[in-house]
Amino acid sequence: MATGIVQEVIPPVLDSTSDQPPLFDGTTRLYISLICPYAQRAWIARNYKGLQDKIKLVPLDLSNRPAWYKEKVYPPNKVPSLEHNGKIIGESLDLLKYLDSSFEGPSLLPDDPAKREFAEELLLYTDTFGRGVIVSLKGDTDVGAPYDHLETALSKFDDGPFFLGQFSLVDIAYAPFIERYHPLTLDVKKYDITTGRPKLTAWIEELNKIEAYQQTKRDLAELIAIQKNHLGVVTP
Repeated sequence: MATGIVQEVIPPVLDSTSDQPPLFDGTTRLYISLICPYAQRAWIARNYKGLQDKIKLVPLDLSNRPAWYKEKVYPPNKVPSLEHNGKIIGESLDLLKYLDSSFEGPSLLPDDPAKREFAEELLLYTDTFGRGVIVSLKGDTDVGAPYDHLETALSKFDDGPFFLGQFSLVDIAYAPFIERYHPLTLDVKKYDITTGRPKLTAWIEELNKIEAYQQTKRDLAELIAIQKNHLGVVTP
């Protein structure tokens, strides 16, 4: 586990009335939303690698986002994005790899070729996983199938409780979504994703011990309310 984790004060959230921070002034900035799971991926990676003093957080209000963000920083107008070395890097999974390869700190990928290959498979599966969960929450499809896939994946390596054995960017890719889907599925479908899945249960327990992840967690009730509103689902 990463050492030297720095407890930080989260900067004020910037909205449409906020001035733009200087661009390309030598400061490395990570533009995020405090409630966005995609942005949370990059935030966790930054923390785990101990880069709090080197990468400044810039939280944005996505419901009232500043016009300058799209016009001058990142035209796709999504988070996360990273301002580094005179360029802007976006897309959360690409950004995870960039943070790992471009900055010092604990590696988020093992050297083992088999584990690296499996990592790519699991990263490619993230969108399929998310779609499967969303469809099951909004309809009558099998709620458990996406989690059965994760349970099987967690059984591949036996040298630790995480997807590649040891904590990696694969765990970071899934963590923000399990953080939301676990309570959301319980709330909407009265279905506990950990029941009958000991590997997934242990993964969640060990994940919650990672301080770099703990620092990014928000109020659970707020996250559930946001997800339910976004998906248009209601508690039966």
